[in-house]
Amino acid sequence: MRNLDDGIQQASALIIDANANSRSLMAAQLRDLGVGNVRQTTRLRDARVILENKPYDIVLCDYHFEGSEQSGQQLLDELRREQLLPYSTVFVMVTGEATYAVVAEAAEAALDAYLIKPYTTASLAERLASARYRKRILKDIFEAIENEDFAKAADLCMKRFEARAPFWLYAARIGAELLLRLERHAEARKMYDAIIEAKTVPWARLGVARAELASGNLVAARRTLEVLIGDMPDHADSYDMMGRVQMEQGEVAAALETYRTAARLTPGCILRTQRCATLAFYAGEREEAVRLFERTMANGLKSKLFDPLGLVLLGLMRFDKKDSKGLAYAQDCLAQLGERTEDSVRLQRFDQVLRIIKALYGRQLAEALALTRDLSAQSERPDFDLEAATLLVALLVRLHAQDIQLEEMDVTITRLGLRYCVSKSSTELMVAMTERNEAAASELRDCHARIFGVAETAMRYSLRHEARRGVALLIEQGEQTRNAKLIDMASLVLQRHADKVADAPDLAQRIDELQARWVRPLGTALARNQRAVGGLALRTKAAA
Repeated sequence: MRNLDDGIQQASALIIDANANSRSLMAAQLRDLGVGNVRQTTRLRDARVILENKPYDIVLCDYHFEGSEQSGQQLLDELRREQLLPYSTVFVMVTGEATYAVVAEAAEAALDAYLIKPYTTASLAERLASARYRKRILKDIFEAIENEDFAKAADLCMKRFEARAPFWLYAARIGAELLLRLERHAEARKMYDAIIEAKTVPWARLGVARAELASGNLVAARRTLEVLIGDMPDHADSYDMMGRVQMEQGEVAAALETYRTAARLTPGCILRTQRCATLAFYAGEREEAVRLFERTMANGLKSKLFDPLGLVLLGLMRFDKKDSKGLAYAQDCLAQLGERTEDSVRLQRFDQVLRIIKALYGRQLAEALALTRDLSAQSERPDFDLEAATLLVALLVRLHAQDIQLEEMDVTITRLGLRYCVSKSSTELMVAMTERNEAAASELRDCHARIFGVAETAMRYSLRHEARRGVALLIEQGEQTRNAKLIDMASLVLQRHADKVADAPDLAQRIDELQARWVRPLGTALARNQRAVGGLALRTKAAA
């Protein structure tokens, strides 16, 4: 059979299938079509690691894997969400008749092609040729994205959508994703509505909720998701987004139940299992958290998708249960990860937390105190995020529970609370780490109330036409507390009333300096794992 296209001989392919006969047939078919390099693997977990470390031009993946909790579709979803597949890769799902409807629905979103068993070499050639043709047709869009010219890419997508040019639906999805990234939320919502009107697809309805959430309308986003989940109770991405909304509203228990549902729908997904385990820890469901973290370690400890925070939380739980072997194992696993990423400040902090716990377990109190005070000193740095703050709180309350008097504990808790209690969600995460230490929990909630009291006072000034006074208060308190909510609010109020504030440029410069130094992503595991839920990953050269 003749080659598919001019570049096929330089192409590389990966076959993922547990059946030896199927793999052999696929390999022979690809070679007949001119593919120069063909590799095979039998397990999804191995395929994930392979694709994390080397890009392939073509991937042929079976949908069903006997004895595995994960399907080929779930592997694809995970790889897309974590930006581990370049746009140039053609991902073909191979399925039996029984799963055709599931795969066909997925094909409308992110899948390049699918084949129903049994199939011929001619059918495979047709699917590959069509998918590679689409990659070439949309090349200008992909190149603009990889060069981070998102505005140009969005315009190209919208033109293709409006003209109903070839591959308009796929282009529309990319365009809406770009509009969300550009914070053009109203335009993104309009695009998703137009897609729904032209062709109802679940990802477009989820996109409406994403646009509402991005614009700060939690109530509308929740209402949209409730309807979508009611209509499509097996759509896992909808539960991911609902869990995020519930966390934003400070409903930890409700979010945990939602994430449990998402994890049950996709039991082989590392990200969802980790997210569920982390939230179970925060909600006090420690036995469930241990079980889920151990499952995650068994399925993906070597994967780039594995979040090492799980090892730290597992270490804390092993300490609480007086399990020295379990604590040592968590520390050993973290050390292995550290060897692969030696320059990671996050991993270095995780290692320090486990060393403190180990020293405390061995009653090496001087070492535990010294390391804790060092970590507390690090909390004055701009790169010390909410995740690190929650771990410091966890250490402080455990030291206190061991009757170790850390004189600065109360002051440290207050300082952390004033800086990181930017929302009900972040406050509840901090409180969850206090392990029923009522004094610490009460102080953190009081810090949250104080921050919102400052915000309300500033808004009253603004409404009384004293915007300058309100901005000054927010800047002053932002400098003292380093609270990102107050600093960002100062910027918003000043922008709204800049024409009425004589020294607006000077105030803006002070705010810019504060934002550059102290306003960072919150940096929790839950936030890290929420990459474009329900959307397409926009892979740039930097991400690659």
